[in-house]
Amino acid sequence: MMRPLSDDLFVLDVPFRIGPMALGGRMTVIRLPDGGLWLHSPVKLDAAVRGAVEALGPVRFLVAPNTMHHLSLGDWAAAYPSAKVLAPAGLREKRPDLRIGVELSDVMDVGQSPAIELLLAQGLSRLEEFVFFHRPSRTLLLTDLAFNIHESPSWLTRTYLKLNGVYGKLGATWVVKSMTKDKAALRAWRERVLGWDFERVVPCHGEVLEKGGKEAMREAFGWVG
Repeated sequence: MMRPLSDDLFVLDVPFRIGPMALGGRMTVIRLPDGGLWLHSPVKLDAAVRGAVEALGPVRFLVAPNTMHHLSLGDWAAAYPSAKVLAPAGLREKRPDLRIGVELSDVMDVGQSPAIELLLAQGLSRLEEFVFFHRPSRTLLLTDLAFNIHESPSWLTRTYLKLNGVYGKLGATWVVKSMTKDKAALRAWRERVLGWDFERVVPCHGEVLEKGGKEAMREAFGWVG
């Protein structure tokens, strides 16, 4: 179930639908230098998933990367009461039932070690998405800012992505573009992200991009100018 991308980077792919749209989902697990685990966008928790995660090490951090990816977070927080829950500030208001320990911020040290950097995508309304850079594996983690879907069993999904011009490649949909209120701010975010030394891009929806990640990100956000 758990697929290694490097010695300390693993992904777990799961089916995921929003209504008739089949987008697929993904949790990314980073094993920190001290052996603890940092979970990005936790997926539905069941016995098999729990066993696969615990085989890698103790769960230390549970990360909601934006205000949309939180559906299973409560179950994980209950299962691992000693794990620190990290989330955008907006999620605290949206989900007051969640045990959020730390609100994400560009300038914070949340204890996830110097191996991981984070950056809030500026200029967007509502989504409040943070991207993450895992320095040891040269990997960028995305959530909903861009998809990389090359295949889908759903005709509607394929049609939607083709109309957006992003089927079969890394790209932002019209939903993200419609949320963008300040292209200059998002452009500045893009340039800061491109300053990171990454090669691989791991989105939550679509295929992992193993090579050429920086060029793909530059093209995916070329519409911001």
